[in-house]
Amino acid sequence: MNSNNKSVIEIKDLIRTFTIGDIAVHALRGISLNVNEREFVAIMGASGSGKSTLMNLIGCLDVPTSGEYYLDGLTVNNLTPNEFATIRNQKIGFVFQNFNLLARTTAVENVELPLLYDRGNRVKNPRQAALDALGRVGLSDRIDHEPNQLSGGQQQRLAIARALVNRPAIILADEPTGNLDSRTSIEVMALFQELNNQGITIILVTHEQEIAEYSKRVIMMRDGSIIDDHLIKNRQNARDDLESLPKDDLPITQVETQ
Repeated sequence: MNSNNKSVIEIKDLIRTFTIGDIAVHALRGISLNVNEREFVAIMGASGSGKSTLMNLIGCLDVPTSGEYYLDGLTVNNLTPNEFATIRNQKIGFVFQNFNLLARTTAVENVELPLLYDRGNRVKNPRQAALDALGRVGLSDRIDHEPNQLSGGQQQRLAIARALVNRPAIILADEPTGNLDSRTSIEVMALFQELNNQGITIILVTHEQEIAEYSKRVIMMRDGSIIDDHLIKNRQNARDDLESLPKDDLPITQVETQ
């Protein structure tokens, strides 16, 4: 919420209503929200709170019933399906709980995949861009490995590299630690913290309070509304937490900076 940074997400009175038979389900009830560049935001809430609906709207995977949404200065309302696809490809990097990697496809090929849909041809050397992204997440020595040859944490880092390759305005991470053990979850949060320190805006959906403590700002939702929005005062440092774990655990690979 630093006013010195430009707004990368601006949402005004966003409403999303689903009709199921004769019943109207009010998933979002007039959400207004600003996220500035370089922020690290965690969105929390119980099942049915609206956090997944909000994430889908921010990620241009759904359209609101009413309200306004501006992404990195662009008006998102009333776009065509092709325009939505272009914005998703150029402005947003997605990280999912289940990784969504292609089996029997190497790490570097998985990371190159979004560049195949780069209609603006912004990236002139997709292979090098993929290698650079893998380097940023500490996987330079795994470029020819397929997903089933990687650990869960390495698979999630691979998914993060794929999200980075288009140099998006924001990364949206939906329960990225949901399928990982405690140490690997902290590894992934250390990576997110380091990427955020490098200037990447991150929005994370999680139901785990201990994971949210690694962010800079927490938004709590209930019944389709934001009930709390606050900065983390005593933010957890994932790298320090890793150092405090038993030494017989495998060390995390240091993330390269750019």
